[in-house]
Amino acid sequence: MANITFKRNDYISWDEYFMGIASLSSLRSKDPNTQVGACIVSQDNKILSMGYNGLPKGCSDDEFPWAREGETLDTKYPFVVHSELNAILNYRGGSLEGSKMYVTLFPCNECAKAIIQAGIKDVVFAENKYDGSPFVEASKKLFNAAGVRYYQYQGSGRILEIKV
Repeated sequence: MANITFKRNDYISWDEYFMGIASLSSLRSKDPNTQVGACIVSQDNKILSMGYNGLPKGCSDDEFPWAREGETLDTKYPFVVHSELNAILNYRGGSLEGSKMYVTLFPCNECAKAIIQAGIKDVVFAENKYDGSPFVEASKKLFNAAGVRYYQYQGSGRILEIKV
């Protein structure tokens, strides 16, 4: 009689996998306050692109400000590219139509516009720490008008450890 082995039952779900990739991507961010990661996946669960918040290619992380407050040009806001836009711009394979984005922070209104224009149809976010702000409300209004579904990731609470 053949020795039958059974598959593991404690493997991670697709949502855990892709949100884990987004979270891991966020660790590449040099931002001292907010690290955000994004992962775009196809309808058949293939990773298409990833991104994190940081400066544009060719701009030194040491020569631009990372402050949250002060005169506009003394803060990070006019210079940093958000993770969602980076993931969209990093994609080299053609259309993102019908794909899903996993992102560690609910998208701002500017990223919402890029998500809609790229054809992404679902946004799964880990947290929404700016919920109720005008930028988040604008994002929701844009997503609702364009038919982009968004919902908060419901984690299992399981701690995943990666040894590198």
